[in-house]
Amino acid sequence: MGTFYDAMWIVQAMVFGVQRGRKEKLEALRTGLQNGINFIDTTEIYRSESIVSEAVKGMKRDEIFIATKVWSNHLTEDALIRACKRSLERLGTSYVDLYQIHFPNSKVPLKETMGAMERLLSDGLIRAIGVSNFSLKEMMDAQDALGKAEIVSTQMNYNLAHRDIERDILPYCQREKIAVIAYYPLGHGKLGRPYDGFAQLIEYEKERPNLDVEKSHQRKDDWLPSQVALSWLFSRNELVFPIPRASTANHVFQDAKACDLVLSPEQIRFLEEKYPL
Repeated sequence: MGTFYDAMWIVQAMVFGVQRGRKEKLEALRTGLQNGINFIDTTEIYRSESIVSEAVKGMKRDEIFIATKVWSNHLTEDALIRACKRSLERLGTSYVDLYQIHFPNSKVPLKETMGAMERLLSDGLIRAIGVSNFSLKEMMDAQDALGKAEIVSTQMNYNLAHRDIERDILPYCQREKIAVIAYYPLGHGKLGRPYDGFAQLIEYEKERPNLDVEKSHQRKDDWLPSQVALSWLFSRNELVFPIPRASTANHVFQDAKACDLVLSPEQIRFLEEKYPL
């Protein structure tokens, strides 16, 4: 589950301390947790870390995976370590499972930034290091700047309508066993609307006598475009993790059920012809 709501929400939370719809967002996160989702992504800039903290309260820490990020103006050693400790305080936890650099910053030596990340790792404040919005070269440079540690994930804009990372980043990550955390998995919501390739696929499947989908507990009539979009991402490989926004309980419940929908090779080809690379 992702916790980026919108730019105005962040501004209101940052400037006025107002978290619009906090109760609804808490309910959304809790719905996901109750329906088998245990990975929550946040960041200091989103101002949603305190909501995550409240949502997971009472749960066993080792049963949830919390990822957060450091903003690009906090990438010097001292600033990064302070930022991490503030995030831990807001999250109400002694460590985060994954700490990510939100955006690269060419003004700060990469060696200094990655050295600070390794220090957090060795101190037990974080359990893994990730990057976000890095080009392939930037990601490889970041890995080279590390000592013994490894980059375990990259977070990128990735969905059926935006497949650019398939040219270089995704193949590299597959070879190196690096997880790809896909933000905007529904393309800012447009892939969740019943139109174009998704509507055609759903109508096509309704007319077929046999449903070639494994482990599906849904009738074809119940398919939602958002579930098809997420299922396509699941089909990439086992290291692609979509993080749709957890804004309402109903949407999160639908997202969780997308795991039941496993697309066949024929269905995947149908969709990729509609949304070519």
